[in-house]
Amino acid sequence: MQEEIKYYSVSQYNESIKRFIDSVPACQDVHIKGEISNYKGATRGHLYFTLKDETSRISAVMFKTAADKLDFIPKDGDSVLIDGRISVYPSQGQYQVYINRMVLDGKGDLLKKLEELKNKLKLEGLFDEKYKKPIPKYPSRIGVITAPNKAAKSDIISTIKRRYPICEVILFPAIVQGELAAPSIVKMIEEANKDKYKLDTLIVGRGGGSIEDLWAFNEEIVARAIFNSHVPIISAVGHEVDFTIADLVADLRAPTPTGAAEMAVPNIIDLRNYINQIEIRLNENIINKIKVLKKELDRYKTSYVLSNPLAPFEIKSQKLDNLIESLNTIITHKITICNNKLNNIKSNYVLLHPENLLVKYKNSIELYINKLNLLNPLNVLSKGYSITSINNKTIKSIKDVKTNDLIDIKLIDGNINAKVEGVK
Repeated sequence: MQEEIKYYSVSQYNESIKRFIDSVPACQDVHIKGEISNYKGATRGHLYFTLKDETSRISAVMFKTAADKLDFIPKDGDSVLIDGRISVYPSQGQYQVYINRMVLDGKGDLLKKLEELKNKLKLEGLFDEKYKKPIPKYPSRIGVITAPNKAAKSDIISTIKRRYPICEVILFPAIVQGELAAPSIVKMIEEANKDKYKLDTLIVGRGGGSIEDLWAFNEEIVARAIFNSHVPIISAVGHEVDFTIADLVADLRAPTPTGAAEMAVPNIIDLRNYINQIEIRLNENIINKIKVLKKELDRYKTSYVLSNPLAPFEIKSQKLDNLIESLNTIITHKITICNNKLNNIKSNYVLLHPENLLVKYKNSIELYINKLNLLNPLNVLSKGYSITSINNKTIKSIKDVKTNDLIDIKLIDGNINAKVEGVK
């Protein structure tokens, strides 16, 4: 019996091929060099085009999240370097490259150099927030480092003069593009930091351009000059999508030169409105305070103390009289008690007959003397008794001595040193 053949749909085969290609590691990290052709941008921000060389081509798609990171506008004929992955678009049964990153050919080395310098300066702490200096809110003098004949200069100065005309602006003209740009920018930063200028803020920047045009602001010497500046620096390099090392090191980054001017100074109209609001609030507070104080004054004017100023003193005077009267009573009572004690002492039997007291104490003393005499060991010795001791210890038993011991015998009129001949 012939085995039945199972047929699959086109979609099933395309999905199977897609799953197979997606499982191949070599297809998930590709790097392709080619030329853009058939370029078109979708309304939602996705980019669709073909990458080609002299003999072959491949369809390419770059979704909006990746396309938003581009620093150039792609066009037909651009030679580019792309990083991405290969997969299959099942609906059309074709394979294509999905792009994660794309740069113009020739920028690869620059971007690699840029990333290396970023990592180096980051490790040194040049990007740390703790080193960022605050931008003064109400500057008196601002320095601007940019090309003297570029639109950026006009945008910055005109914006400052319009927003905050009381602020003085000093231009430090510099080369901002090319091989001489970085040393020129550094020289102007060092010049602007001199005490004679007394700058509150320094704006450093230029208008937009390609990565090559802005490269001076990615140079290490410029980054270090910005970091070492004692004057707070606002970077204003390129347009909002441009981002340089100078932006990372600066105390504040502005998306555009005009934006830097707006960040550097307040709007004098806003200040006037703020001052007017403060004036209104102050007047209201003063009026309210006056009302409160007037009420308090009226309360004092009608108070009992002011209408009867002597009343408190009269009360205190009466209290003082009461205290004096109480004090006199206490003193009189104390004197009476003391007089009574004195009279009792004067009439005391002992004071009237002191000799009787002496006789009493004499008899007591003689009694104690007789008791002491009875207990006096010397009286015992006078009757022929003695006290025998060895090594200053009284001998109470024959057990306390042995033959040949030296003993002391105390009598009434002296001591006898003796030697024990025997103990019975």
